[in-house]
Amino acid sequence: MQKNRCESQITDLFTRQNKEKAISGIWLGTALVAVITIILILGFLLKEGLPAILEIGIPAFIFNEIWTPTSETPSYGIYSLIIGTILVTIGAIAIAVPLGIGSAIFIAEVAPPKFREAVKPAIELLAGIPSVVYGFFGLVVLTHWLRISLDLSSGATWLAGSIILGIMALPTIVSVSEDAISSVPKDFRSASLALGATRWQTITGVLIPSALSGITAAIILGLGRAIGETMAVLMVTGNAAIIPDPIYNILSPIRTLTATLGIEMGEVAIGSTHYHALFGMALVLLLITLIVNLSATVILARIREGQIGSSRAPFLSHDHQNQIKSILLLVILAGLCLFSYQVVGIFGIAILTAILALCYGGLRILSRQSKEKIAFAIVTSATALVLFALVAIIFDIVSNGLPAITWEFLTEGPRNLGRSGGIFPAIIGTLYLVIGAIAIALPIGVGAAIYLNEYTLEGRLTRIIRAGNDLLNGTPSIVFGLFGFAFLVIFVGLGVSLLAGQITLTLMILPTIIRTSEEALKSVPDSLRHGSLALGATRWHTILRVVLPAAAPGILTGTILGIGRAAGETAPLLFTAVVFSKRYLPTSVFEPVMALPYHLFILATNVPGADTQKYGTALVLLVLVTGIYAVAILMRRHAQKTVRW
Repeated sequence: MQKNRCESQITDLFTRQNKEKAISGIWLGTALVAVITIILILGFLLKEGLPAILEIGIPAFIFNEIWTPTSETPSYGIYSLIIGTILVTIGAIAIAVPLGIGSAIFIAEVAPPKFREAVKPAIELLAGIPSVVYGFFGLVVLTHWLRISLDLSSGATWLAGSIILGIMALPTIVSVSEDAISSVPKDFRSASLALGATRWQTITGVLIPSALSGITAAIILGLGRAIGETMAVLMVTGNAAIIPDPIYNILSPIRTLTATLGIEMGEVAIGSTHYHALFGMALVLLLITLIVNLSATVILARIREGQIGSSRAPFLSHDHQNQIKSILLLVILAGLCLFSYQVVGIFGIAILTAILALCYGGLRILSRQSKEKIAFAIVTSATALVLFALVAIIFDIVSNGLPAITWEFLTEGPRNLGRSGGIFPAIIGTLYLVIGAIAIALPIGVGAAIYLNEYTLEGRLTRIIRAGNDLLNGTPSIVFGLFGFAFLVIFVGLGVSLLAGQITLTLMILPTIIRTSEEALKSVPDSLRHGSLALGATRWHTILRVVLPAAAPGILTGTILGIGRAAGETAPLLFTAVVFSKRYLPTSVFEPVMALPYHLFILATNVPGADTQKYGTALVLLVLVTGIYAVAILMRRHAQKTVRW
């Protein structure tokens, strides 16, 4: 009897070990999805792009300014497009960084607690607005205002693109920077104030240097969004493939790499030199974003090493602070002079110089308290400008979109090229795309996070997986669209279909879910795991019954971000899933669908006389995305209340 019992226990032990190995293998497979995807993206871009690059020649392709692929004598130079991408990104960062960091300082250190609780969610709401809605607002309102105010023939300019991209980058910069400043230990503040420093001196001399790593990460994340944005810049920059003359002419139209891909890929003949040149352009765009992301990783690592190595002196030296302030001052002055010259000419520069001279002379004789009041007024004004942008966008869309919201508009299909009828198929198509993408991405993303945090130690394999995930996260959305078109639509043979769109969106939101889920798993105390294992539970049962329920709020956070991004994306669906008009709902995942972002884009750019329908579509899309965010946030709060350590 005892022998049989021992044999049974040994058999159970082997069975449990085999199950654990099988489960571990499954999660390893999910963790490798990101690595495999980035390899496939690079592989297909190389496969489709190299023929054109080799035919044209690398120097001619990269450094020729002329992009005229449809002329009698085609030219495939992308230099002007690269310059356009860089210029609009620089302009966006020049707008977003001072406003974003100023707002972060105000929220973290100046605003009263109740006001802070209201302001930060309001600013973060900007992140939930789809890029095509930003582009629509820029096309209808911003470009018109610039044209009238500056007496231009067209307001679609580099300046318009930079303003819209700057507003889009603000939520990331504000949120991440505020978290970094708020996470600085309170002892640092107390020690600085105890030594007689003012609050502003404490902020600039102690808090900002201590939070430098997080602030740098915020700026880099904002930079990444600006480089990879497609729909907004496509709609507001004028799309002229030229280099501004002179180079600092912010009122010149420009064209970016992403906009060119969005405009031309849908109409190009498959297999032509033009077709392969567009994939070569996407390869260059991907390499630029990879270089930015890798550089960011190195910079952040150096900053963290410096902070760790100087733990006894966490603040920047006085000389370094002065150097940084001087550089920032020069950048701000250069930007102000450039803007003044473009808007009001040499007379504006003269007035600006006089004002700055008076201010500089006045600041030298002001007391520390007066300087602090001026600084607080500046960061308060920065926050007010950010909130004004939010209110202006939402008010314009809501006030003009409400007249379109009728029962017919919400329940019928489009008629007369969208000028009449409704958007019901687009609403349902968007929901189909989001639900399908989340249904695929969530188990894969959580499984990958489980493997990285629960089943393996830090080593070469985990570093490769994380690197693949980071590279995938930094891939522009339009590149996902091209990959989906080349791989899913053509190579796999899915055609332009709901399924191809769902898989493309899955690959795009997967890195976010992996990263947030892994952070959620790391936050679960090891004591919970040890207690479960000590009671005889297997590793998988411990994860399933103990770890995952405790990490549910963080996993829901990743799901929230994924849902919001999937619902508002247009570029990945341009060539994989959507059509403009479809009166009936799809009956199969192999049929194309309508989607709200694409419907709005076509109405705004190609259908005159549909102003009411445009605003109505924008309002429904805005409500849908923010509604998804609100429901998910409520779910997360409920989970946080029910989880107790």
